Amino acid sequence: MSFYIDGYVLPVPKDKLDEYIEMAKMAGSVWKEYGALKVIEAVADDVQPGKVTSFPQSVHLKDNETVIFSYILYESREARDEINEKVMKDPRLADMKPENMPFDGMRMFWGGFKPIVEL
Repeated sequence: MSFYIDGYVLPVPKDKLDEYIEMAKMAGSVWKEYGALKVIEAVADDVQPGKVTSFPQSVHLKDNETVIFSYILYESREARDEINEKVMKDPRLADMKPENMPFDGMRMFWGGFKPIVEL
């Protein structure tokens, strides 16, 4: 496999969804500028609470919120590490601090993934 993926899941208040989309577009363009192959942001359309676990349960979803699932595709883990280092230093993202986000970052989770099946 010749790529690497960062994945994110987070809750966004429905009344802040437009604000989130604008922030995601701006941030995604920075990631792409530094070499990310693809940035995808998706809003929940068909997710139900589960008996044991689910997307809504994973972020302790509140009634006025929706779930966002997003991922960034890179050429490799090494490329991802280099790109993220540059992104984190970019002054255009200086305002992207937890207190300025249109969502509760304490209920966001993320991680890096190495593909094991590619069809």
